[in-house]
Amino acid sequence: MPADAIEVGRIADAWGIKGWFKVLPHSASPEALFSSKRWYLLPSDRNVGGSLSPSQKLAAAGKMAQPVLLKIKEAKDHADTVVACSLEVADRNQAEALKGARIFVPRSSFPTAGIDEYYWVDLLGLDVFNRQGVALGQVKDLMSTGPQTVLVLSLPSAEPGQPPAERMIPFVSAFVDNVDLPGRKITVDWQLDY
Repeated sequence: MPADAIEVGRIADAWGIKGWFKVLPHSASPEALFSSKRWYLLPSDRNVGGSLSPSQKLAAAGKMAQPVLLKIKEAKDHADTVVACSLEVADRNQAEALKGARIFVPRSSFPTAGIDEYYWVDLLGLDVFNRQGVALGQVKDLMSTGPQTVLVLSLPSAEPGQPPAERMIPFVSAFVDNVDLPGRKITVDWQLDY
């Protein structure tokens, strides 16, 4: 598996009788699934049954924790999911055997983000500072609240032995001054007591 592999979805089920399968993407905009023709599969936490070709490999991978490369012939939007097919998955039985598999693609295959657009995965781990240079925490997660995204920061607990505290900051231009991906830093208009 590539060193920059990112989990982008899961195979939900077979779709049709010709080997197509339904994918539940982790993003509302699944461009990463469309841009990569090489998906790396790992079994879900539960046992994924084996059949032929990549299905057998996936079942074996569950025991060895080795990824299986699946070369994608076509992937497209379908309602609220994505459907895809591979030359290596010939029929519905093989597609059903992939159910539950986790899909990873290389980060390097993601489409280039536009100006002031960021992939969530690129924001994780960035340090957040306010305009005065005070450290507010590190991005541990992002949360979509519908109209906006919220940065979920982790900061050391004030009391020894306690779990890290959390701080949430809306990821909107009114509060975010600058995102410096190479410098791994976000500057915000936010105070410690907010």
